[in-house]
Amino acid sequence: MSRTRVTVIGGGANCEHEVGLASAASVAAALDHDRYVVDCLTIAPDGRWLGSDGSPLASGMAGALDRLAHTDVVFPAVHGPRGEDGTLAALCVLAAVPFVGSGVRSGALAMDKWATKLVAEAVGVRTAGGALVRAGDAPQVELPVVVKPVEAGSSFGVSLVEHAEQLAPALAAALALDDRVLVEPVVHGREVDVAVLRRADGSLLVGPPLEIEVAPGGLFDTTAKYDGSARFVIPAHLSPAELECLTTAATAVFEALGCEGVARVDFFLTADGPVLNEVNTMPGMTRHSQVPRIFAAAGVDYPDLLDLLVSAALARAA
Repeated sequence: MSRTRVTVIGGGANCEHEVGLASAASVAAALDHDRYVVDCLTIAPDGRWLGSDGSPLASGMAGALDRLAHTDVVFPAVHGPRGEDGTLAALCVLAAVPFVGSGVRSGALAMDKWATKLVAEAVGVRTAGGALVRAGDAPQVELPVVVKPVEAGSSFGVSLVEHAEQLAPALAAALALDDRVLVEPVVHGREVDVAVLRRADGSLLVGPPLEIEVAPGGLFDTTAKYDGSARFVIPAHLSPAELECLTTAATAVFEALGCEGVARVDFFLTADGPVLNEVNTMPGMTRHSQVPRIFAAAGVDYPDLLDLLVSAALARAA
C-alpha cells in the first residue's frame, strides 16, 4: 500500500514561533511512518520558508508552493497570526491541497477574540463581555480586569490588572502584539477546556473536559502554561449537569464558527454556568499539550489522534 505524503508546517512569523516549532516537531515524529511519508517546512520569525534541514528555500514562497503541489495533505502546526488565523488555510485552498484543521473563515473568526464573542453570544453561549480598546483610547474600567491582545495566543501579552497603575503598562504590552486589545472583567470560576474534533464522517468527538488548576489568585498566563506550575485534571470533576452544559456550549460554538479538525474551547465554569473564554483552532499539538492529553484520557493515543485529523482532512477534500 502506498504511503500518504504529509507536509507538516511549523514555526510561524509571530510571537508563538517556538510553540509552533515544538508542535510541528512532535507531529512529524509521531505520525505513523508505515502509513505516511513526512515532509517538513518551517516558517521563520522573519517570514522566510525553510526546508527540513533548516536552510532557506532557494525560491522562497515559490519553493514552498512547489513542495505543497507534490504532497497529499498539509498538517499546519503554526499557532497565532499568519498561521492559525486562516492564513495558511487560504494558502492551501489556493494551492488546491487538502489540509488539517479549520478553514479560512473559521480560523479568522476564532483567532479574533472579539468576533468569537459575538458569534458565541449569538448562539446563546455567555462570554466575559468587556471593551475593545485601540492605541490612544483611555478606557474607564472597574478593576480587576484582564487585558489581552485580540489576536494572539499562548497568553502572550495577557495581564491581570488589579491596581490602576498597572493598566497603562498592560495595555502597552498587549498593543505591542496587536492594534486591538480586549479589556475584560475578571471572571471567577473554574478554568475548564473542552476539545472537539470532527471525524472523517462529519460526526463530532468530544473529549473529557480538562480542568486547569493554578495557584489561588494566579493567572494561566504564558509562564504558567510552559513552566509546569499548572496542574491539569482530566477528566475534570463535574456533575452530569455541568458536563452536559459544557459539552453543549462547546459544540455549539464549534459549529457556529464552522470549525474543522480539532479545536479547544476554553471556559470559566461559574456558579451560573459556563462563560466562554476563547477558542483555539490550532491548539498546542505536542504529545504533552492539553488536547492530546484530553484524547489520551478518552483512549485515543497521540498517533491515532493525528490519524483522525489527517483522515478527516482527506475526506473533506474528496
